Amino acid sequence: MSETEKKSETGKCKSRLSLWQKVREGPGQFRQPRQSQIWKSIFRHKLDETPRNRVLAVLTNVFLHLHPTRINRDAIRYAYTWGMGGITFFLFLVLTVTGILLMFYYHPSKDQAFRDILYLEHDVPFGSLLRNMHRWAAHAMIITVWLHMLRVFLTGSYKKPREFNWCIGVILLVLTMLLSFTGYLLPDDQLGFWAVTVGTNMARSTPLIGHEGPFGPELGITAYNDVRFALLGGSIVDANALLRAYVWHCVGIPVVISVFMIVHFWRVRKDGGISGPAPVVLPSEVQGDKTSK
Repeated sequence: MSETEKKSETGKCKSRLSLWQKVREGPGQFRQPRQSQIWKSIFRHKLDETPRNRVLAVLTNVFLHLHPTRINRDAIRYAYTWGMGGITFFLFLVLTVTGILLMFYYHPSKDQAFRDILYLEHDVPFGSLLRNMHRWAAHAMIITVWLHMLRVFLTGSYKKPREFNWCIGVILLVLTMLLSFTGYLLPDDQLGFWAVTVGTNMARSTPLIGHEGPFGPELGITAYNDVRFALLGGSIVDANALLRAYVWHCVGIPVVISVFMIVHFWRVRKDGGISGPAPVVLPSEVQGDKTSK
């Protein structure tokens, strides 16, 4: 046998041996997943009890980096936060999933909308459950948003440096109420018809953009170009109003509210997490204040 053939045979034996070792190590990786290369490629840093590694484990993880690396222990107590922010976001996810499923059985037309609701209630398997989940989750989201704003106000979490995030929260509150309002008309029943009629009639008195509101006539606003006409797509609650409510409810407002929620979560992250019950003041800071005075 030539020298070249011996080297090739030796290489084949080594490759077979390495392949056999990998096969034997396979079950061990399932028994100890954290020692596998797949785990190490996802989590680049060990979860050692050192401040540096713990910070790096948070910053380098696609999910954990949304949270601050350090947080006040008292700030995450359920008795302090009430959990309203997380519950509101969970309800938004429930509404998104159930809303997408409801769209498979709904047509935004005057002839078909109410019939689709009856078909969903009586003929679609679990259709009544699906609609009620969407409906009650919407009611619950309104309540939890208000409770979240109340908690933030009572604990003073809107103060420096969180003023900007408080304004984002107020916008999210308004968008949540608009999301619920536009959903009222979609069943095309008497409750939705008169609710939208009363609500859009109130819009006629909006300052600057309503033809009955302050400074509206002075700006040339009429009944055919004011905010009510834009919301309804006409002068009465008819097919155009139903279609516009459907588009705003299913596409427009959810996209806008998702963008503001991303900004809201980002600001919570950048502001150091949820505000604590009381700031920690170091003795050196107190002495510094006395010296400056």
